[in-house]
Amino acid sequence: MGLFWDLIQQSQISKQAEQASSLEERVGRLEAALRDTRQLVNLLLQRLETHFGEDIDRDGRVG
Repeated sequence: MGLFWDLIQQSQISKQAEQASSLEERVGRLEAALRDTRQLVNLLLQRLETHFGEDIDRDGRVG
């Protein structure tokens, strides 16, 4: 019974390690997507301010 129990525990440990790795990969992809989205929003904001000539984000400058 001890050997069988050890195999079950090892399997569970391996499964948790895979899930943690998968989670780290997903977090990395989400962080990259967030960074890209922020860059896009900033670029869009700059172009809108330049196009309309207004300070949309109230940072004291246009563009």
